[in-house]
Formats: sequence, C-alpha cells, structure tokens
Amino acid sequence: MPLQSEAALENGLIATLQQMSYEYVQIDEEKNLYSNFKRQLEKHNKKRLEDFGRSAFTEAEFEKILIYLEGGTRFEKAKKLRDLYPLELESGERVWVEFLNRTHWCQNEFQVSNQITVEGRKKCRYDVTILINGLPLVQIELKRRGVELKQAYNQIQRYHKTSFHGLFDYIQLFVISNGVNTRYFANNPNSGYKFTFNWTDAANVPFNDLEKFATIFFDKCTLGKIIGKYIVLHEGDKCLMVLRPYQFYAVEKILDRVVNSNDNGYIWHTTGAGKTLTSFKAAQLVSELDDVDKVMFVVDRHDLDTQTQAEYEAFEPGAVDSTDNTDELVKRLHSNSKIIITTIQKLNAAVSKQWYSSRIEEIRHSRIVMIFDECHRSHFGDCHKNIIKFFDNTQLFGFTGTPIFVENNVDGHTTKEIFGNCLHKYLIKDAIADENVLGFLVEYYHGNEDVDNADNDRMTEIAKFILNNFNKSTFDGEFDALFAVQSVPMLIRYYKIFKSLQPKIRIGAVFTYAANGSQDDALTGMNTGSYVSESTGEADELQAIMNDYNEMYGTSFTTENFRAYYDDINLRMKKKKADMKPLDLCLVVGMFLTGFDSKKLNTLYVDKNMEFHGLLQAFSRTNRVLNEKKRFGKVVCFRDLKSNVDASIKLFSNGNNPEDIVRPPFEDVKKRYQELTADFLQLYPKPSTVDLLQSEKDKKDFILAFRDIIKKHAEIQIYDEFEEDAPDLGMTEQQFMDFRSKYLDIYETFAAGGKQEKPKEYQIPEEEASVVCEDDPLATSDTGLEDIDFCLELLHSDIINVAYILELITDLNPYSTDYPERRQQIIDTMIKDAELRSKAKLIDGFIQKNVDDDRDSFMARKKKADGTSDLEERLNDYITTERTHAINRLAEEEELDSAVLNHYLSEYDYLQKEKPEIIQEALKEKHLGLIKRRKTLTRILDKLRNIIRTFSWE
Repeated sequence: MPLQSEAALENGLIATLQQMSYEYVQIDEEKNLYSNFKRQLEKHNKKRLEDFGRSAFTEAEFEKILIYLEGGTRFEKAKKLRDLYPLELESGERVWVEFLNRTHWCQNEFQVSNQITVEGRKKCRYDVTILINGLPLVQIELKRRGVELKQAYNQIQRYHKTSFHGLFDYIQLFVISNGVNTRYFANNPNSGYKFTFNWTDAANVPFNDLEKFATIFFDKCTLGKIIGKYIVLHEGDKCLMVLRPYQFYAVEKILDRVVNSNDNGYIWHTTGAGKTLTSFKAAQLVSELDDVDKVMFVVDRHDLDTQTQAEYEAFEPGAVDSTDNTDELVKRLHSNSKIIITTIQKLNAAVSKQWYSSRIEEIRHSRIVMIFDECHRSHFGDCHKNIIKFFDNTQLFGFTGTPIFVENNVDGHTTKEIFGNCLHKYLIKDAIADENVLGFLVEYYHGNEDVDNADNDRMTEIAKFILNNFNKSTFDGEFDALFAVQSVPMLIRYYKIFKSLQPKIRIGAVFTYAANGSQDDALTGMNTGSYVSESTGEADELQAIMNDYNEMYGTSFTTENFRAYYDDINLRMKKKKADMKPLDLCLVVGMFLTGFDSKKLNTLYVDKNMEFHGLLQAFSRTNRVLNEKKRFGKVVCFRDLKSNVDASIKLFSNGNNPEDIVRPPFEDVKKRYQELTADFLQLYPKPSTVDLLQSEKDKKDFILAFRDIIKKHAEIQIYDEFEEDAPDLGMTEQQFMDFRSKYLDIYETFAAGGKQEKPKEYQIPEEEASVVCEDDPLATSDTGLEDIDFCLELLHSDIINVAYILELITDLNPYSTDYPERRQQIIDTMIKDAELRSKAKLIDGFIQKNVDDDRDSFMARKKKADGTSDLEERLNDYITTERTHAINRLAEEEELDSAVLNHYLSEYDYLQKEKPEIIQEALKEKHLGLIKRRKTLTRILDKLRNIIRTFSWE
C-alpha cells in the first residue's frame, strides 16, 4: 500500500477544518490575498463602519491600512495586529479599525486556504494557510508520512529567507505535521527545532495525529484564544513566544478560580518548565479582570526578586513594579500599579509593623490576588500567616516544582494545607517525555581504595578526578559545571586544593550569608554554612578568592560590592556574551543551586548531603534544553546519595520509577552502542565501502545508520567510565572518525548542490520551474537527502573557532621534530569539525605560506618582547586575498564581471540572505537559452555558496 501523500494530508486537513465551520477560500496569489483581506476586514469591522453609514472601505482608505500594516519589523507588526488603528476616512471622520478581537476571541472571521503562491526571492506555494479576519496568522507545512518532521521546520526557515513578506509577516503560529507527528511554534525564526511543541490535553496526553490535533487545536475558539491571549511578545529579545499546553492549562485554571470562586490553589510544574512565563501570563491576565485591584507576585529571596523582575520586564517593560524596600512597597500599594513584585520579607514588614500597616489599612480589604513563587519555601511560618491575616480579601496561588508533602515536610505542614488543591500538574517525567527538560545521568564516585581516607587526601583525589574528567563531561569546555560542597570551610579548602593543582580551566567560587532562614536549612542544607563570619576570617578568604577572580578577568570586585561579583559570575556561567571569558567551574555551598537557569551548565559535582526538594532543585540546574549535544544533565556524587536520589525522584514523579528520569548505567548504554556498531559494520565493513554507494537512497540509508551511532557516541562519551580506546566498544575511535569523515563528505556534496538527478516522475516540468520553490513537494524524491537531518551540531564544538585555530598555529615550532605531526593535527582537527572542514584547505595554505615557507620570520614574530603577535592580522589579510582570487577565478570561468559577484556577496554579508536576482540579471545579458540559463544560475549559486562557506569566519 503506497504511503499517504502530502496532497492527501492537505486535502484531509482542509476537509476537517471545513467541518469545523472554517470558510474555504481560493487564493491563488497575493493580489487575491489582499482583496480577500479587504472583504474580511470590512466584515469584522461591520458595526464600526455602520456607525458612519458605511459597509466598506474605499480603495484609498484601504491603501492607508496597507501602508500602516507594511511598516516595521515582524515583532512590531505583531503589536499592530493587537492594536486598534485610527483610520481617517475620506469624510474626515475617524474609525478605529480592529484587526483581531482579543477579548471575545471566538468573534473573529476564520478561513482556510491552500497553495497560495507568493513572489519573494523565489515564487513559493504554501501548503495550508489559516486566515483570521483576512490576515494569514497560521501557516501549516505538511510532509508526507515517513519524512522526518524536522524537515518541515527547516523548510519554514528557508521560507523566512526566500519568500515571507507583506501580510505573511503577520503569521503568529506555524504548525508542522507528517500526519503522525504534529507540532506548533511561534513565528520566531531560527529559535530552533527544540522550541516546537506537541499540543496535549490537560492531563499532558499529546495529540500527535494531525486530525486529532486539528480538531482540538484549530477549534476556532481555542485557536482564537491562543493567538489573542497566549502569545507573549518578548520585549527583551523582540520576538514572539507561545505558551506550551501545560502553561495554557495552568493559567486557565487560575483564571477560572479567580472568576468563579474565592478558592486558593497551587501549580505543580517541574523545575525548568518555564514557570516565569506561566506566572507572568497568569498575573497579566488576572490583572485585566475588572474586579481585581492588585496582583502581587511574591518571592522569598532578593536574588530571585531581581531575576524575576528582569524576566518580567523582558516580557513587557513597565508591566510590573518591583519594590526595593518596604517604604517603596507601601507607596506602590497605593499607586495605580496593577502588578507588583516583592519579597515575602518586605510584605511581612508592611503588614506586621505599625509604621507601615497603618498606612495601608485602607486597602487591606481590596481584592488582591497573590502569586507565590517557589511556594515550597518560606510559606510555612509567621510571615505567611501575618500576610493572609492582614489582607482579608485575598486569593492565593502558588507555583512550585517540588511541593511539600508529608514525606518531606519539617514542621508538619504541606503545600496543600497552605495553598489548597493542586490545580495543574506537569511533572519531570512529562517534561522529559516532551523534551522540555533533560533527564539526568547520575554517577557515583567511590574513590581510590589506595588513597588515605584523611579528609584532605580525599578532597585532593576528588579535585584531581574533576580536573581529569572535566573536558569529557563538558565537551571540552563547551559547557560548564557547578561543584556543590557542604560548608564554607570545606569550599575554602577545596578552592585552595584546586589552585595548588594549577588547573588549565577557569575556577571560581561564591558564598555569602543567607538572606533568610528556611526549612531548607534543616532538611536539605541549601543554605547551611553560607554565613560569612568576620570572626572566622571567611570574609578575608572570600576576598582572596575575589582577588584571583579579578586577576583572571581584569575586574575589581570586593566584598563591598558582592552583588556585582555575583552577577558577573552569573553572566560568565551562562556564557551569554561572546566577548566575555566564561567561568568553567564554580564552587558553591547554597547559591546557584536554586533559581539559576543556564542552558550552558551541564554538569553538577556534589560533595554535600541533599535530599528531597533540595536535591531535585540542585540537580535541575543541569537539565535545561539547549541542543542535540546536550542530551542530559550530568551529576557526579562523591557521597552515597543513591537512596536519597531515588526517593526524591519517586516523590516528585508522583510515584514513577527513577529509571524514567535517570539515564541507564554505562553498561546498558555500552551494550546498545555495541549492538549498533555491530549491525552497522555488517552493512559497511570499511570506510571505503561508502565510496561505492551510488544511489541517493543508498547514501540516505548510510546517513541514517551512522547518524544513530553519532547520537549514541555523543551520549556514551560523557560517562566517566567511557574510554576512547576501549577494545570492546565494537568500533574503534579511528573507525568512528573515518566513517564520520565519509558522512561529512556526503553532506558537503549535498550542501554544495551536488545532488543526483531525480527520477523523471519527480522532475519539475520546465514550464512550472519558475513558479515553485525548490522545496516544493514535487521537487523532493521519496529517497532524497532533503528528507533527513544530518545533526551537524553533534559534530561541531563551539571552542573550535578562529581563535582556537590561531592558538594552535602560534604554538607550532617548525624546527621541532614533531612539527609535521602537530601541523597535521591542526588540519585534522578542522576536518573533523562539521563547520570548519570546508576551511581546512584554506588554513593549510596559510600555514604553508606563513610557517613552512617563512620559518625564521615566524619564530621571530613569536618572540616579540610585548608578547603580541600579528598572526591574526596576517590570517585576515590572507583570507581576503584568497577570497578575491576565488571570486576572480569564478568570474573568469563563467565569463562574468567580478563586480557582479562581489555585489552578490556584499549583499549576502549585509542581509545574510541570498539575492539570486543579481546573478539572474547579469545572465540575461549573455542571451542564453532558458534551460541553459537556469543550469548556469544553479551552478554559479552553488559555487558562491562554497565561497561563503570557505571564507566566512565568526
């Protein structure tokens, strides 16, 4: 039985939407799109127009609307969609035009169309488009069954570069499906496939099948609500974000409680699942309710207060007011501010101290909704009791990833007793299944039996272990790590031991006094030992650590400006600034073990007693999703915490087995790797076997088979027990690298345009070739390499860049006996990297000219008194010269003016987009036939892309 085609999926989806009362409209091209938009906008604004005795816009008035909508970025257009436009009619009167009804979201005009042709850099036909009030707000990209869903995502990214413009810049959501898997995501180009989501029911059961997804997600009221209420305009990044289903259901539950009852409740969403976005949207929508006077977001520590304020500001500047002190809080409570962020300590002072409470007496009866962050902390003592006693018309909602149950409470109270029933659950097992957070690899280091058990000897052994295995754990420093220890004295001893070992990685440490006590102190040790005591000299020790830090980074921190020091460490651990040297390993006692979110942190070392929520909170610092290479959060325990780990995970997974959360042991992964490699080598005994593959299908089969090995190799190599040269892995590291090279060779040929001719039935008729994109379904064979993801990010290291290569070249000594090997090692390093292999020949030529042919001068430049080198400048000059030579050669080969090629490349450098029309115009002057001109255009563009890949450096 043949596979269901893309056309069949498309027709089935349209039929489903028509059954759901969507109007089907035939829109062939942009001209029809605009005329349909005019009719739908008039229909949507019928009552407004009737107030002026009108039923339609004049052409001149509609042109004003189009001019207004055309201006601005995609982000600014998203704002326009949600605003009213004051249109001046030809009569001089003003009508407020609405593009989207966000308040009554069902009362919009819903249409569906398909195969709309859009003229951009290429003419493209889009699969299925949902129009709301005539604007294309949802674009659906379909792939036939069997095609990897990521290819639909990649095609949308290509559309961003080739054709999306005009009204299509108003797209809010994309949906991708191959019939059996369906995902949605916001119109945020290049955010990554990791930020596409399943839709689920309230119990987190996903709707993957396209028909089921469409029936639920495309319900007109649901879709209208999602676009009208649940897309967030992130002001910090100037991008669109859409809530995931569990966030949607949580906010809906809170809104329902506020509107229909006075009951409290809490949300149990696992750490790392986007609690800030959920709480922001809940606070924002609750604040819009007429009978709610204030929404207060309450946190329990100053650093979380600052962090939350910054995150809220990123969503919507001015939407919230932070409060730096209790006086300021009292003022804000009297102001028009609808949303206030404060700490539980300041709020307690406001209600319990007469000086403050007397000034807010008049608002104690106001209807106030309080949202408590991390409601497993600090809401079980007098502070919480004082607050709810003072405000007698308040409704409480808590957010936590680790609630307090009978098993992990200290004083007998549970989260349910304080906040009422759990309104929505999204547990760590759900988040891992959805790939919204990562699972954990937990390893236990038991030490060397030959080492003396004395404390310092044990600590030295642990420090050496960390340094010896750091690169393996962090992919050669691409990620970073925390080391959590029991107390400040222990941290200081560890720091001195690390320093004595003269590490090649950058190590820092941070500790301070606890801002407030909490039950975590007694139960989990989250803050124990973190008070800096002047009498014990710990402040001096901290300053000594800061001095090392200042020397390492050229900073000037002291204990007097500790907050700035803390913030600087925060930034360096997150590796957010390219010009900022990162911190590789940070020693901590309690700080950074809660509330610290960094995608670049993948490893936690633990020499500290932990259990229950403190343990899971700390472990969860490592499990933020980033890319294919970061497949889990790694935790190395130097204490026997296994029973605590199992108990914690079982408690916060609602009784599920820890095996669902924690990665299998090394032996299990090793066995699977052995099975994969054995099966693979049966098909491809030697790397040279790959050279014999002829058809695109055979090459695709090889890519898929070796890709599985690449993924498992990336997983197994992070285990501490993994040894690169182990004889029992089934495939030696040299074999892996050889096959890896063949894998990349196929990709290079494919990426450079060297695709095989497609079977006749898949070729595009000549008369249609100018109408469809190269990504059109007709243009893709059932066996094409276009259908697969090469997972190149698994084969690239962030640290292998121009600076790293220059450092390796600088270390060369052309007179040394090992020079040929070290020189070849540089080239091999580049060849092994997915992104740099195209530049290996260029660097080889650079070394030939500047080292091989000029040894004395190279060595003399290395010995300059000031320690500087002009090597980077020489490389830049060399790249510029070679690029010019390559352009001139291409111009000569194709008999084109080099100025045309330079114009094309300069436009690409500026826009990061191809503009083939520049080459097309030049080819018209050559008076070639239509077919020959197209083939020539394709050939030249492929060669230009190769120039871009070779000579573009970040």
